[in-house]
Amino acid sequence: MPVSRSIRSGFLAAASIAAMALAGCSTTDTFEQPAPLPEIDERVEFDRVWSMSVGDGHDGEFLHMAPLYAGDTLYAASADGEVVAVQSENGELIWEQDLDERLFAGPGADARQLYLASRNAELIALSSEDGSEQWRASLPTEVVAAPQSNGSLVVAQTTDGRVIGFDAGNGDQLWQYDAQVPVLTMRTGAAPLVGGDVVIASFANGRVIALTAAAGQPVWQYEVGQPQGRTELERLVDIGGQPLVLDSAIMVAGYQGKLALVDIPSGQEIWSKPASSFYSPAIGNGNIYLASANGDIQALRGNDRRELWVQDQLSWRQVTRPAVSGDYLVVGDFEGYLHVLSAEDGSLQGQVKFDSEGIRVPIQVTRDGNLLVYGNGGKLSVLRLEQDD
Repeated sequence: MPVSRSIRSGFLAAASIAAMALAGCSTTDTFEQPAPLPEIDERVEFDRVWSMSVGDGHDGEFLHMAPLYAGDTLYAASADGEVVAVQSENGELIWEQDLDERLFAGPGADARQLYLASRNAELIALSSEDGSEQWRASLPTEVVAAPQSNGSLVVAQTTDGRVIGFDAGNGDQLWQYDAQVPVLTMRTGAAPLVGGDVVIASFANGRVIALTAAAGQPVWQYEVGQPQGRTELERLVDIGGQPLVLDSAIMVAGYQGKLALVDIPSGQEIWSKPASSFYSPAIGNGNIYLASANGDIQALRGNDRRELWVQDQLSWRQVTRPAVSGDYLVVGDFEGYLHVLSAEDGSLQGQVKFDSEGIRVPIQVTRDGNLLVYGNGGKLSVLRLEQDD
């Protein structure tokens, strides 16, 4: 499934049920018993390329602040207001900015600026060159998904279903779209996709909506999940992961919903199948890899979505979205372990304790196949997988 350059260039691109749904719960609260740490015959090891600490990380907050990998430069932020730019190759610090305030989301970026959302409901633009503040704009309520930009438009999505477009040059509000969201939602949010002509936003009501970038007017909507059941908990259908762009389509998954491929111009469904996940899938080796809401990891053949294997030894360990690195998948869990799986059959190949406060944001893969990992406690590392001979 190759990614179209024309479409992709336009987009700058689980916790358990109880822990994700209830904002007051800690990241280790769960109504299900997590599977014990599996004992495995390790065949793959982690080799550290570089490592550093970014403030206090999520600092005890249930946040999803992920580092932003931009080729030669990497940007990261912490809940206690530290923002850094480092060289991706060696972790050497380029600049550091202490905002002296709590942050809830970011960084997002375009070619000139970084964008973050503060606990005080402000959208903050920083220069990507030196971290200096460029402007601020007020938000109506909190934002927990990274603001996104196409260079001229910055889009922030609030937890109460508002999608707001700002002028990237000065922070002036340009438009606002309001969606209805359920009373009970998960404290997570999918970052919007912002293209030159269209903005694609995902909501806690289980819908994906395309808006015009110029005015925020709806173009189409697609239902990933339909609320069912008597209680608000049973009716949760949140979409927690930013849709994955593939050619002229997006692939998206929802909690208690489905995994679907949707045509971007029309919003028409190309295919779908039942699924429940807090993250969008990963693609590699011609297959689709999905971390289910219960912690099981499954592989589907890309051309017909036939199930190839399921790895259930990590059930209810609140695993992250799989990262595909060569012949392996890597996920993190709530106890801070990294797990390596064979992409071919799902067997566990290696594990290591990374951050005692857990790992919530998905691992990213650099252009040379290394792994970018950010733990809840603020540990930021680039790791390399090495086969144990």
